[in-house]
Amino acid sequence: MSKIKTAYFCQNCGAQSPKWIGKCTSCGEWNTYVEEIIEKSKSSEKGHKQFASASKVIPKKLKDIDVNEIPRRFSGISELDRVIGGGIVPGSVTLIGGEPGIGKSTLMLQIALSKNKLNIFYVSGEESEIQIKLRADRLEKSNPECVIFAETNTSNIFHYLKDANPDILIVDSIQAMVSSSVDSSAGSVSQIRESASEFIRYAKETGVPVFLIGHITKEGALAGPKVLEHMVDTVLVFEGDSNYVYRILRSTKNRYGSTSELGIFQMQSKGLSEVTNPSELLMSYYDRSLSGVAVSATIEGIRPLMIETQALVSSAVYGTPQRSSTGFDIRRLNMLLAVLEKRCGFKIASKDVFLNIAGGIKVNDPATDLGVMCSIISSNADIPLKPNVCFAAEIGLSGELRPVTRIEQRISEAEKLGFKEIFVSKYNMKNLQSFSGKIKVIDCSKIEEVFKNLFG
Repeated sequence: MSKIKTAYFCQNCGAQSPKWIGKCTSCGEWNTYVEEIIEKSKSSEKGHKQFASASKVIPKKLKDIDVNEIPRRFSGISELDRVIGGGIVPGSVTLIGGEPGIGKSTLMLQIALSKNKLNIFYVSGEESEIQIKLRADRLEKSNPECVIFAETNTSNIFHYLKDANPDILIVDSIQAMVSSSVDSSAGSVSQIRESASEFIRYAKETGVPVFLIGHITKEGALAGPKVLEHMVDTVLVFEGDSNYVYRILRSTKNRYGSTSELGIFQMQSKGLSEVTNPSELLMSYYDRSLSGVAVSATIEGIRPLMIETQALVSSAVYGTPQRSSTGFDIRRLNMLLAVLEKRCGFKIASKDVFLNIAGGIKVNDPATDLGVMCSIISSNADIPLKPNVCFAAEIGLSGELRPVTRIEQRISEAEKLGFKEIFVSKYNMKNLQSFSGKIKVIDCSKIEEVFKNLFG
């Protein structure tokens, strides 16, 4: 009997070590090494030859490779098709990660039940057929060609896939899959890597697109070895707050398209619905003007959005002023408050400042700086801003307005939503020579000019 070969793997990053060590030399985490059996059985490659392609791949010269557009299939969800580059590529492997309850399984089930006339094979390792059927009934959608298979053993899955010949394979989730070629528990680094490689091999040899649902760690990274993200073709991240209805689908890696696109969904009782014009939903409309409210023209990916910023400035009750921010970087907020205090002469150091980005989304665009500042000053003076005005400029440490990218897209989006004025940096005007919109563009070089124009 041969000796069993084992090794130690870091459960955080997947690094391998011949012996146990306390601190991982790759990611720096403590007590993450677990012993796993690495000796594969003789039948480890059994079952994969059945998917081998009939024609052998031969080397080609670069000039002989056909550069025609890759044929794509539509998933039935236009927001998803936009994010992955225009449609599903045959033989591609897509990894979708997100927090628990964010809507990953719901999104994949909606693809399986959409009216795309595709044969979908849905593998569920976490839910039973009855649970999936109940969710499908709640979505009020049906696809007679959708096959549900509640199984975790990859050998059994590939056995049925041989006769099913699906158009799309969905695996929920990759952390629940177990490969018989690895003698370790489900969810371990070895199991995730081996199971993912088997599905990737199946996708490349048969041309069937595969969607893998993945868990994330408490730090927000995809669970399992980092090599998992390198193995797949596309990595999608589903973001959002479970307390809000909006969800954002981002692409962090895409071999078949751009990573600058994003899709926006709205969680409803009947599943996820696409948001085609998110700017209208992310802004509030009131019967009268309110202080502390400003609208910024931002860019998420390559999509322009109008984001509403809400600020509340009040006297510090407990002696020490509080700084609270939701959806906006708290460190950047502190920097903007310091600029207001030092450069503009506003006495805010002894006051509480609360900032909120409406809709529960997170904004990283520096073009929201001017809108944040104006909302803070509006709340501090308790004076509403002028109606139908928005902002798009970055604030420097000396109080100057710095230019931002894609200014024409921002201005066009503001004009489309009915805004009459937009404040931009003076240094963006050279990029607006050919712009012929009806909206009034007000250029300023210092933050004092903006306040003088707004409040007199």
